[in-house]
Amino acid sequence: QVQLVESGGGLVQPGGSLRLSCAASSGDMRSIAVIIWHRQAPGKQREMVASIGLSGNTHYLDSVKGRFTISRDNTENMTYLQMNNLKLEDTAVYYCIGAPGGSWGQGTQVTVSS
Repeated sequence: QVQLVESGGGLVQPGGSLRLSCAASSGDMRSIAVIIWHRQAPGKQREMVASIGLSGNTHYLDSVKGRFTISRDNTENMTYLQMNNLKLEDTAVYYCIGAPGGSWGQGTQVTVSS
């Protein structure tokens, strides 16, 4: 099983940017068919933010389209979520998980605030 670790979160102002990283602490990320970024905001249901398959096909939550970009770097065994023009409603704990059969990690906190 591939274990994934998220990082790159922090405190940013509205309109700012962050790049979240998802690293395979063990195993090969290339063995994961689909990598999905989820987020859990306070008082809200956990939701899928973006996903990427082995072929590079991507899907995004409607509210982040045009602002977020998911990518895979197989050479570095990493997945990234570039987040631009961040909004207050983007505040959440972000998780990177593989599908099928992935397990939840610790996540990384993203806080958008003035």
